[in-house]
Amino acid sequence: MDKKTTSRDGTSIAYQSTGAGPAVILVSGAMSTGATVAPLAVPLSDRFTVVSYDRRGRGESGDTAPFAVEREVEDLAALIGAVGGEASLYGISSGGALVLHAAASGLPVRRVAVYETPYAVYEDGAKQWTEYTERLTEALAQDRRGDAVELFLRLTGLAEEMIQGARQSPMWPGMEALAQSLAYDAAVLGDGRVPRPLLASVGVPVLAAAGDASPAWLREATRAIAEAAPQGTYRALEGQTHMVDPNALAPVLAEFFAG
Repeated sequence: MDKKTTSRDGTSIAYQSTGAGPAVILVSGAMSTGATVAPLAVPLSDRFTVVSYDRRGRGESGDTAPFAVEREVEDLAALIGAVGGEASLYGISSGGALVLHAAASGLPVRRVAVYETPYAVYEDGAKQWTEYTERLTEALAQDRRGDAVELFLRLTGLAEEMIQGARQSPMWPGMEALAQSLAYDAAVLGDGRVPRPLLASVGVPVLAAAGDASPAWLREATRAIAEAAPQGTYRALEGQTHMVDPNALAPVLAEFFAG
């Protein structure tokens, strides 16, 4: 990250921009930084000014207590101001929940695209989410950062032997460094269910995309977002999963953001 802007509460937000044209801000999901979405900037940068950034509490960005979802919306407001006063937003996974909050808040946002925001569409999923957030809160309160990361990895369905392997790997300290931010992703997802009243208040076009090789519940959650947004559109990407290929996603986003 080679640039910084300051959010309303004084928190420093690190970002980088590439390309030229209307601004598009990329928002990462849980356990990730701006570097995670940066590869998507490359195929978009020939038509747009593309911004990737470290969300607060991650990477080179700062953090200021106490956390609230509104603080992350203010971070996006600062970024929008830094790139000309208007932007389109893209969020992957829980980052999608954040950009939907931002669009509903009245920020100068032209269009919003989300990829597989993991809202619960079944009762067992909602129950699992509640149990996860309760245990996550307890682990973070006791500074058991490794346990918090394990909870998240189990939530994603990662096999136990892979989780234990990750604990022994060189990447584990970096994952523990991001543990506190799991609470921020939990906050933007709220009770874990599709936030229909929030979506109903989004007054700009919304593209909700999913991979057709992803689990059915993720595709259904994505479709529910499109149906609840007044100007929502659902799009399935052939052969894609939650780990979407930037080169498969970029043309879809470019067409949508070009309007």
